[in-house]
Amino acid sequence: VPERATLGNTDYAFEMAISNIRYGEGVTKEIGMDLQNLGARRVCLMTDKNLSKLPPVNAVLNSLAKYGINFEMYDNVRVEPTDQSFLDAIQFAKKGEFDAYIAVGGGSVIDTCKAANLYAASPSSEFLDYVNAPIGKGKPVTVPLKPLIAVPTTSGTGSETTGVAIFDFKELKVKTGIASRAIKPTLGIIDPLHTLSMPERIVANSGFDVLCHALESYTALPYNKRSPCPSNPINRPAYQGSNPVSDVWALHALRIVAKYLKRAIRNPEDREARANMHLASAFAGIGFGNAGVHLCHGMSYPISGLVKTYKPKDYNVDHSLVPHGLSVVLTSPAVFAFTAQIHPERHLEAAEILGADIRTARIKDAGLILADTLRKFLFDLNVDDGLAAIGYSKADIPALVKGTLPQERVTKLSPRPQTEEDLSALFEASMKLY
Repeated sequence: VPERATLGNTDYAFEMAISNIRYGEGVTKEIGMDLQNLGARRVCLMTDKNLSKLPPVNAVLNSLAKYGINFEMYDNVRVEPTDQSFLDAIQFAKKGEFDAYIAVGGGSVIDTCKAANLYAASPSSEFLDYVNAPIGKGKPVTVPLKPLIAVPTTSGTGSETTGVAIFDFKELKVKTGIASRAIKPTLGIIDPLHTLSMPERIVANSGFDVLCHALESYTALPYNKRSPCPSNPINRPAYQGSNPVSDVWALHALRIVAKYLKRAIRNPEDREARANMHLASAFAGIGFGNAGVHLCHGMSYPISGLVKTYKPKDYNVDHSLVPHGLSVVLTSPAVFAFTAQIHPERHLEAAEILGADIRTARIKDAGLILADTLRKFLFDLNVDDGLAAIGYSKADIPALVKGTLPQERVTKLSPRPQTEEDLSALFEASMKLY
């Protein structure tokens, strides 16, 4: 695209794409009016079995009833979705011929709904057509999608602001996803009342996702160092590298996490803390939805995908699972110790926001200081002591590395390139945290 060749064919531009978002206590009651305004005749409401009985879904149902909205409910969304659970939801969406969608839940529900909307709008596409390369074909989305209103009930994924949908690809035992600005929700309804029904560990694990979104997007490879430069703007990836606009959102989200996450976990009645974490999730989503994440997320996908018998406290599920935020944060001390030699001042700034005293710190110690700050943060919050505590051993490292290698969409955004040996060392360093 540029008239003059850029050095090493790196990109020269970035763009910001976010959903419209609306914030306020009780704002969910407006959803029926929104659908009326859109002229929606047949609406698909997606959620999961646990949430279908809880206040957030109830609030949505009341609003739909009040404004006479015709809808069908799909409550079979799987927590930590798989390719099969995506396909089941897609089947439902294709049959229903809906003209609008509502997703009420955490990232699992919102991501499933994005996929259902996409493939219902593109019925002749194969499932792998839009899945990220190298696992799928990573084709650009050119079909128009139906409006999707996302109502997040956790404070973690920021999925209400992003064009990303993540799932477990069972055959390869690896997480991957679909990434395109075209699938981002039309509107995110951020209602802090919904966070009051979250159990303690779900608040913690979703908060760790916000923490890593902010840290990874702030320390990611800068957008003008990412290659190749796209030949057409439709091929510019959703995850573009750190840039001046996403930096603002990432830093602000990190400050809120530092101030409110511990309070939100320890006291379910602390409405101020829970409301602020709900906003922080969206802020970090705007940051990483455009900058991207890197190694904590890239390495987290096999940690979730290869789970053996681990079942987390406070999650009402019938299958083993490592919650996404936990799988991401367990490698964070090792990862930031590794990446800090590039942009050490950013790592040091992050450590200071999280409470480290850096007045006498040496810039070359930035990685160790941030790693120690993260360890202390996790120890204070009773987080499992590393990968060994959730069922992994050194014997699993080759499989974990193998599962990380296809995650190029994110691993290539690490400011420091990594070899397979580097990844092995990072998994080994993450076996025990304290």
